[in-house]
Amino acid sequence: MIKLDVLSDPICPWCYIGKTHLDRALEANPGHPFEIEWHPFQLNPDMPPEGLDRRSYLEAKFGGKENAVKVYARVEEAARSAGLEIDFANIPRVPNTLNAHRLIHWAGLEGRQSAVVAALFRAYWREGRDIGDASVLADIAGACGLDRAMTERLLASDADAEDIRARDEHARQRGVTGVPCFIIANQYVVSGAQPPQVWGQIVTELLADQNGTTPPEPEA
Repeated sequence: MIKLDVLSDPICPWCYIGKTHLDRALEANPGHPFEIEWHPFQLNPDMPPEGLDRRSYLEAKFGGKENAVKVYARVEEAARSAGLEIDFANIPRVPNTLNAHRLIHWAGLEGRQSAVVAALFRAYWREGRDIGDASVLADIAGACGLDRAMTERLLASDADAEDIRARDEHARQRGVTGVPCFIIANQYVVSGAQPPQVWGQIVTELLADQNGTTPPEPEA
């Protein structure tokens, strides 16, 4: 297997789109060599614990309502092209995602990381749930096969919070400035929400390299 480390944030729309593209490519290539691990990168490490009103946040981030609308029109178009129908009006707040990243970490220890990551993206982008809320995170944990009560107790503590912050900062020190960011075998970096065709070609080349064969030329 080849390690594929993914840095992302559940409230990043491009991360959701990028994950969807990757999933499609891997479904089309069931013999892929990847062992996937998800890592923390907060888009807003200084976000207040209670989060912010989403409309106000976006207007402040993009310099006014008009620019925010333009930016998210592009996001919406890319999401639709990926087969994702997102009701942006149904997302009232931008949460602090430290606790969501803690949950992803704990899920990894239990071998349920992929399920939890998928559930977090779905909860925020499709269902409009507040994934900064501990009860919502505990519900997601329980639905994915983790111990809900234990998760609730962990979220009420500071368990692994400093570790998540340190890993986030380490990624920034290594030069990661945006997500999604995919690191293959701790050597090659693939940035952004690459289309399934790109991932398909990467898988083909990796498998050819493992088998000592020459990969076919990509279709024009």
